[in-house]
Amino acid sequence: MEISAIMPVLGGVATRRMLINATSRREFEDAVSSGALVRVNRGRYAVPGVHEGTELALRVTGHVCLVSAALSHGWKVKLVPALPQIVVPKDRRIPPAVRSSMELVWADLSHEQVEGLATDASTTLEMCGRRLPFDEALSVADSALREGFPRQELLHIAESARGPGSARLRRVAAMADGRAANPFESVLRAIAAAVPGLDVEPQVQVRGDLGLDVRCDLADRGLRIVLEADSFEWHGDRAALRRDARRYDLLVADGWTVLRFAWEDVMHDQDWVRQVLTLVVERTQRAGSART
Repeated sequence: MEISAIMPVLGGVATRRMLINATSRREFEDAVSSGALVRVNRGRYAVPGVHEGTELALRVTGHVCLVSAALSHGWKVKLVPALPQIVVPKDRRIPPAVRSSMELVWADLSHEQVEGLATDASTTLEMCGRRLPFDEALSVADSALREGFPRQELLHIAESARGPGSARLRRVAAMADGRAANPFESVLRAIAAAVPGLDVEPQVQVRGDLGLDVRCDLADRGLRIVLEADSFEWHGDRAALRRDARRYDLLVADGWTVLRFAWEDVMHDQDWVRQVLTLVVERTQRAGSART
């Protein structure tokens, strides 16, 4: 599969090893040479819009913000923006021809809120939490925590927030969890949060009979429901297929309901995913009531 098709699944940012394992060393090197990949901090590679955004920010004397800033910090995201997202002061006038090449946000920032040509980590998280859809904001927050941003600082930012979007920011901060492996899991968890009676947490270790000892992507311990988001480590051999089959068979034998969701459905057909989750929760709750 081409790197251009892989990057959205990986959250817009990936390590060199991950990209080579998914494609080949030659394809990776060709992508870097052609500009299809650009290097960001901590030895990670991202889509070229990261550098394009900094160049545009410099052109309009602004700063990269929102998802574009998250990518510049090396955080994974649900969706890479079609145009670089740039914040400029409220009184800044941008010619229409220039505006068409970027997604503009008007806001006055202090020097403490920027880092180079991008909003700093704290400001990026606050802006994303206030302005993005919940699942997109959660993906960014999960990734930031996974990369070492202090959870207590995120909670403090949310608790101190006032005005438009502050309630959404507090919800994102309360639910953010650095254990989430990738945006795929984060978005699936966001969908599950809207299902009455379902309470999942990421990376749950499950042990049981017949040697059952697996780490599940998401699990509701009370309802014994497992949600699996098969990320990008697609299996290419019979041994891997057998391991997966045994894993899920043992979970079912131990009394768990296992649901596996494709990336395309989680990202592009959330109503269907939510309906499936709702039906399974209702069925599980009815079965529990019948036993009592």
